[in-house]
Amino acid sequence: MRIATLTAGMVLALDQASKFYVVHVLALDRRLAIDVWPPFFNLRMAWNRGVNFGLFSNDAEIMRWVLIAVALAIALWVWLWTRREAHLTRVQLSTGLLVGGALGNVIDRLAYGAVADFINMSCCGISNPYAFNVADVAIFAGAVGLVLFAGRNKTP
Repeated sequence: MRIATLTAGMVLALDQASKFYVVHVLALDRRLAIDVWPPFFNLRMAWNRGVNFGLFSNDAEIMRWVLIAVALAIALWVWLWTRREAHLTRVQLSTGLLVGGALGNVIDRLAYGAVADFINMSCCGISNPYAFNVADVAIFAGAVGLVLFAGRNKTP
């Protein structure tokens, strides 16, 4: 579980550092948009009160706490499941990615009341209206990794 712990810690640190820099140093929360390498990479401030792409978005305070509880419950379940059985390094990395990302977004909900999304990427004449963050990428990669690698070639 050392690999999962280190991965989760690195993801959490990178996520929170990037959010602090973009929101507080670059003042994206007030500027709202910074073109970095248009259209491929831009910064667009979005406060996500729901889950992916704003799904289940709700300004009610109770929904904020429900989403925090769900994220913590899933992260804890994945952590305990991975810890219970001996898994390959790939599964531990995937667990660390998912848990670190989930904790990063939980911290946002606690600190800001919403998740700070700011990365916007478009290509090939298609304008992407959505923004995401480092934690979102880690959660997605971790979930895909768990689906692909869990249950295969367990270490003895």
